[in-house]
Order: sequence, then C-alpha cells, then structure tokens
Amino acid sequence: MSEPLARVAIGSIAAGGDGIGRTEGMAVFVPRTAPGDVALVSLSRAKRFARGQLVSLEQPSTLRVDPPCPHYTEDRCGGCQIQHLSYEAQLAAKAGIVGDALRRIGRRALENPYVEPSDGEWRYRRKLTLHLRHAGGRWIAGLHPYDDPDAVFDLRDCPITDERVMRVWSELRPAFDLLPREPAFRVAVRLLDAGASVVVEGGRRWREPERMLEVVPSVEELWWRPEGGRTRLLARRGSESAAGASFAQVNAGVADRLREHVLARVRGHHPERVIDGYAGLGATALPLAADGMVVVAIELDADAAQSLGQQLRPPSAAIAGRVEDHMAAALPADVVMVNPPRGGLDARVTEALQQVERAPSAVLYTSCDPATLGRDLARLSRFRLASVRAYDMFPQTAHVETVCELVPEAA
Repeated sequence: MSEPLARVAIGSIAAGGDGIGRTEGMAVFVPRTAPGDVALVSLSRAKRFARGQLVSLEQPSTLRVDPPCPHYTEDRCGGCQIQHLSYEAQLAAKAGIVGDALRRIGRRALENPYVEPSDGEWRYRRKLTLHLRHAGGRWIAGLHPYDDPDAVFDLRDCPITDERVMRVWSELRPAFDLLPREPAFRVAVRLLDAGASVVVEGGRRWREPERMLEVVPSVEELWWRPEGGRTRLLARRGSESAAGASFAQVNAGVADRLREHVLARVRGHHPERVIDGYAGLGATALPLAADGMVVVAIELDADAAQSLGQQLRPPSAAIAGRVEDHMAAALPADVVMVNPPRGGLDARVTEALQQVERAPSAVLYTSCDPATLGRDLARLSRFRLASVRAYDMFPQTAHVETVCELVPEAA
C-alpha cells in the first residue's frame, strides 16, 4: 500500500533541520524543505506527528538557494541539513530552534536570541570524520545518506571542510590497506598547528601501525581506539605529542569569539572562586586563573586533566573525573561554568546547583544541543536567565552553540 500524499505548507525549521508543516491538525517533519515552501509530501504517520518525504515543490520558498555540494543532492548526504537555505535564513532558523527549545522545554520567557554568524560559510571545518567500508574489493570512505543510516557513499569532497583536511584524506586513501583487517572503521582527521592528527576507531589487532606515518606525510600523530578499548597514541613524528588533539575546535574563529564572550561574562561578576566543569585543556580555566581567580577545573579525560593540572598553580587545581561526581564537593563557588556534551548535564549537577546553600552569582552554560539545554534550564528553577547568545559554529548544518548566563532569582 502506497503512502498517502498531502499538500503541506512549511512554516519553520525543527531542531534536526527538517521543515515543519501541518496537515489534518498534525505536525509534519519534512527533510530538505524551507519555510515558505508549499510541497507535495508522502506521509508516514506516528501517534502524534508524521514524517514526510518531499515528492515535489508546488511553490518554492524565496529562502531557497541551489546547494553547491553535489553530494547534498546526488547522495542525499546527511552531513549537512540546511544547505538549501540562504545563509540569512539559516541564522534565522537557528535562532528559532534555540528560542523554541528555551520557551517550550526550558519554560523561559524570551525572544529568539541573536546568532553570531560564522566567519566563513564554507571550508571552516578543521575536522572530518568518515566511515570506511570494504565492499566489492575496494575501500570507500564517506558519510551516511540522511534517509539511510546504514549506507555509506564515497565522498569526493566536502565543501564545508578545510581543503587541508581534504588533502590529508586524499593521502590516506591509498593507505587504507595498512589498517587492521576489518571490513569497517570510523576515521577522524583533525588539523594541528603542523600537520594532522588521525584517530582510527575499530579493529582488535594492528600490526606495524607506524607504517601509516611512513606513507602519509601529512600525518603527525596516529591514534587508535580498538573495539572495546580506550583511545591511545600509536605513533607520532616529533618528540612531543599535541596532547588532547580531540579538544581542537572544528570552527576556530567562532570558538574564539564564544570563549571570549564567556570569559567576559565571568569577569563581569568579579568572582574569587570559579568552577569550570568539562574543562578540556583549560581554554577558559587558564585565563581566569591568570587573572588571579581560584579555579577548580573538572575534566573526564585523564590526560587532559593532568596537563591542565600541571599548568594551574595552587590553590587552583584540576580534578580528573565526571562532573556529576565532583560538583557538589567543589561547591560553593562564585561562578560556575559548564560546557557539557550533547547529552547535557547529569541530574546530579543540576541538583547540586539547586541545593547548595550559597548559590553562585552566575552559571555560564555553554550548550551544543538546545533540547537538553532547555531540559536543564527547567531543572535550574533557582536561577533566572540573564543573557542568551547563540553562535553559528557549523554553517550549512542545523547545529548551533548557545551560551546562557544564569543568575539567582533574587539577584
């Protein structure tokens, strides 16, 4: 039985990048549509909403542009979600995504926030992770189509990725047979100050991994995460490792502006004691400690925490472990910074901030996921929203970074 068809007017963009319309009182999520589109859509109904596939455009939106990447249309690449929107429309969509999440999930009254644009709409990514598959006697390296998460198409180029990263990938392709004997891998290439860092995920045994550096001249470091194991450094060219290469920013220019904004907001509260949760290599902890503040940095990655601890002078300190395991003991503090992964804050973190006798003067929450940010703000009812600013770290995708400044309700 064929799926029913419906004529749908698209009104906005959802958090994942799909266009949202309505039919028969039900919300419909349609990939690759734009606000203002009137589209013929095939429907797959769920209980409370429907998913749609674009069949044809009856009236294209004026916000549409022709996507320049052939993979976006020919291979239905899932790496980008909104390449068919003008850049101004992308920024407006992201402002709407953040505003909707904070109002609907976070229960905060606010207008859509300003979204800081990226310095460049293309070639900004300093990291590219591809899926490797061995099939038909050859290797392919690419991404998943947005509508088929099990498939992988062979990637020729990625126009949102720095050309230097793409050149490293070109050098890597002839060396795929040097990988462990497995049919599939996940491989990431990140730019370093000199050369590149490569992280291979998959496989159980790897003989002579150093041969990879011999045949791929641009690779400075080779890391491996075997199946069921931890990531470890296998080989490097120089005598010193670029510790914590995984913390390198994908979009360096936007990351710098976001960090300076966070530092300015923290300094505006004139704190003496600061907690930096999910501290990484100390991009925020170290400048604040240099200002004379006592900084307690908490970081799960043991190597990063050790490196940071060696740079902090007592009474500042770095703690290796989960933020949820150490936040309550680290409090009280004048300011708390948190920058969690996509899953947001563990409930024990929000509970600690809610229950500590002396509330921080401010909580600076940097988020890469508006939905979990909204959930966490709803849990932090002790605090009101003092400021919100979003950053377009990933043009052409639906992802957006958000910085919320929270202060106690009584302040």
